[in-house]
Amino acid sequence: MIGIFDSGIGGLSVFREIRKLLPEQGYIYYSDSAHCPYGEKSKEYIIDRARSITRRLMEMGAEIVVVACNTATAAAISILREEFPIKFIGMEPAIKPAAALTKTGVVGVLATAGTLKAEKYLDTREKWAQSITVVEHIGEGFVELVEKGQTSGAEAETIVKRSLVPLLEAGADTIVLGCTHYPFLADTIKKVAAAHGADGNSFHLIDPAPAVARHLLEVMEAEGIQTASPEGFSMELLCSGDRKELLHTYNSLV
Repeated sequence: MIGIFDSGIGGLSVFREIRKLLPEQGYIYYSDSAHCPYGEKSKEYIIDRARSITRRLMEMGAEIVVVACNTATAAAISILREEFPIKFIGMEPAIKPAAALTKTGVVGVLATAGTLKAEKYLDTREKWAQSITVVEHIGEGFVELVEKGQTSGAEAETIVKRSLVPLLEAGADTIVLGCTHYPFLADTIKKVAAAHGADGNSFHLIDPAPAVARHLLEVMEAEGIQTASPEGFSMELLCSGDRKELLHTYNSLV
């Protein structure tokens, strides 16, 4: 059984990629929507939530947990690994693949405030961005859009434009999506970028979720954790907030 959690429904973008590799597995997904977004919360607050959620997932049979949230990974995953006897898979800042793709030498990063100031992100940027320029912007309002299921339309485009255009104007041709909510806005991001003159053939969005899914599979095989449930696919959706909204979003976005 695989446990997955996020501050809200954004981690479903990671689950979507995991299920492609592990279609017959059992899953428990926890949306901490009553405490969403995590981006402006303190590190101590996020650690406390991560501990509580991990306990719940383990009580329900999770053998491995995916921290499907960049902010929670940065704040809490080292503590979780110290305190709990199971494996944790976190989100990785995708600077390395972005640096390999860019033609302009400028990579844009869209992320939460918590991710952009985290040591994990700063260390990754220092390691892989020595030969490129990295420009950053908080995806202001992105999480709220996705939580409402409002991933397209005029309002979504207006909100995306405010955070994306500064990166494009700085010369970024490759954008790292540094929050698991943001992939649900990928079509709108591409639309806004195209309207601002970005070439669809050379403009790239980097979603780290496929790489996270591959890493999960590798760890499960190394640890001897079954990659398929005898009962086949199952999904248990848990939520600290409005479960009806989670169900609606799960059915419409996944």
